[in-house]
Amino acid sequence: MPRRFLAFAFALAALAACGCPMLGGPAPTKGPAAVVEAAVALPNENGSLKFAVLGDFGTGFRPEYELASRMIEVHKTFPFELVLLVGDNLYGTERPQDFKNKFETPYKPLLDAGVKFYGALGNHDAREQRFYESFNMGGKLYYSFHAPHEPIRFFVLDSTYPVPDQIEWLKKELEGSKEDWKIAYFHHPPYSSGGRHGSDVKLRQTLEPLFVKYNVSVVFTGHDHFYERIKPQQGIVYFVVGSGGMLAPGDIQPNTGLTDKGFDTDRAFLVAEIKNDNMVFNAISRTGQVVDSGIILRRKQNP
Repeated sequence: MPRRFLAFAFALAALAACGCPMLGGPAPTKGPAAVVEAAVALPNENGSLKFAVLGDFGTGFRPEYELASRMIEVHKTFPFELVLLVGDNLYGTERPQDFKNKFETPYKPLLDAGVKFYGALGNHDAREQRFYESFNMGGKLYYSFHAPHEPIRFFVLDSTYPVPDQIEWLKKELEGSKEDWKIAYFHHPPYSSGGRHGSDVKLRQTLEPLFVKYNVSVVFTGHDHFYERIKPQQGIVYFVVGSGGMLAPGDIQPNTGLTDKGFDTDRAFLVAEIKNDNMVFNAISRTGQVVDSGIILRRKQNP
């Protein structure tokens, strides 16, 4: 922990209609301009990017396997190509058998189907995970990658040690990105209503000015063991997707003023679809309940 704060000290310097059928889920509400909230299905269109987000999952215990089975079922009808891992990929020991029991076995049908998992490191993860082939990190602690065919770039950060070199790299990567969509993901949430951890204000002070300046639309994080969608902050939508295997029941604090939608009574993951200027998302529980859904409009550069 002290090393992390030392790193911080140096680093700190609507959519009118989507044509989607309605699903059971949250009742439609009037949301901020950046998000159109409704209980909407994923369009599942040709030519879109389909992906999932999973965090704090690698326990090897039954709830992880059950949520993985739900992801596999969803993939049969919504064939997402990518899974964004927002950290704490393995809890406890990290022997070869642990990678097998906590990752390779529960997600084997997805891996066999060619789904690519792209890892970010959490505070419980050994930094050697960056060399694990199935996390597709290319030996890097932080990196970016382009979507397979769409004008979308993901920026993957090591939020445990946001050292000056990483922040400078991020600035250059964001500045040089020509993609329409810029999406960042990492472990520690700049905004969270968690009672155990909550918002990482130092990290927010470091990263948010870059996200705002360079037109990031969405940020995915984990660390707090629940699902939460934050009210848009300076036009950016932040998610906490931290209950892939671990769960902190009742940990979402009700009086933070940050929560647009929260779910802390069971495990959950998120699936999303991007086409043109719209991102449709569904958060899905271990039992298959759609606990949150809506449409995010991408941020556009001010004239």
